[in-house]
Amino acid sequence: MPEPPRVGLLILSSLDYGRGLLRGIASYVQTHGPWTIFHRVGLPPDRLSPLLRRWRPHGVIGQFRTRVILRQVERLGIPAVDLLGRFHSRSIPRFQIDHSAVAVMVADHFLELGYRSFAFCGFKGIHYSDRRRKAFVDYAQTKRCPVDVLLSTLPSEPLGPFDIESAGQFDVESIGTWLRSLPKPLALMAATDVRAVQVLAACRLAGLNVPEEIAVVGVGNDEVLCNLADPPLTSVALRADQLGYRGAAMLDEMMHGRKPARYESLIGPLGVISRKSTQVAAAADPKVNEVLRYLRDHFRQGVSIAAAARHAGLSSSTLRRRFSEAMKRSPREELIRIQLQCVEELLRDTDLPMGRIAELAGFRYPECMMKLFRRKTGMTPGQLRSRFRTSRIE
Repeated sequence: MPEPPRVGLLILSSLDYGRGLLRGIASYVQTHGPWTIFHRVGLPPDRLSPLLRRWRPHGVIGQFRTRVILRQVERLGIPAVDLLGRFHSRSIPRFQIDHSAVAVMVADHFLELGYRSFAFCGFKGIHYSDRRRKAFVDYAQTKRCPVDVLLSTLPSEPLGPFDIESAGQFDVESIGTWLRSLPKPLALMAATDVRAVQVLAACRLAGLNVPEEIAVVGVGNDEVLCNLADPPLTSVALRADQLGYRGAAMLDEMMHGRKPARYESLIGPLGVISRKSTQVAAAADPKVNEVLRYLRDHFRQGVSIAAAARHAGLSSSTLRRRFSEAMKRSPREELIRIQLQCVEELLRDTDLPMGRIAELAGFRYPECMMKLFRRKTGMTPGQLRSRFRTSRIE
């Protein structure tokens, strides 16, 4: 019986994104293996370990964060796949997140909530932060929304991206000063979940309310970080599992002597996972904001638009006119949007039956919920629940 291929994994495993890559690789190996794996827990190295060289791997999958280690892997002369995609290589195919799609998804989330003043907070010199910033600014400008940008200043000594992200905690005071100077309500995209948590800390120190004054979205959907944050952080879920699975599949083909069909592949994000850091819509009209808060607080009780108008001291016709001017949609459309967002969260986070989900989201009849849900998403609630469970490795 032939020896299973030996594969080295040079992947950051201390954050959920890296563990997602590993889950995807593991899923592929369980189906198409076996492989013998070499993996060191922790940060991916800047240079190849002598232990890995002596082990004589048949292939390598890694997040090659420096040119040095990329060139060292090239010189091994064995099949390799890059799951970071920072540097170009003629012999090593790379998979990476579609950073432009991530930025557009965040901007669209803010626009749907009614925000028109945007900001971006990231890290100078980190490739994924730079790409997300540029795409976010460019897309917002097409929507005629101004964007203010703040980036960490690099330390004097050279550091890797994970060290730079950690050092960003020392920017909290300056972030707060910057945020106080910006127009409110403000919608802020952070380059990563780590940066978003730093922004939330800056808001607390500066006395700024999240999400009432500043709505914050991170990238990565690290559930531990997002739920430790105060308030819990809305974030873009990335398809790390799918990226790892596809990278492993390509490496397997290469180890069997087949050339890659392509050397660069982009993986789009799964979606925005909404939590409390953005769960308030924004409008310049104070009466419309009052109605938005009322709908958010009472949608589970089957609130009527007429009741929301009375709460704000407006007639129903005046509310519809002012609401449409401020939000570009009707109060009824906003109520349904809030209800369906609740449905999506319950589908993602619970195993509750559809009747109970409809009840918790303020729908009198499950059939009505299902019809509206399908009209908005193009799929049934059950199909979306299955997608959340299986999309990681599709």
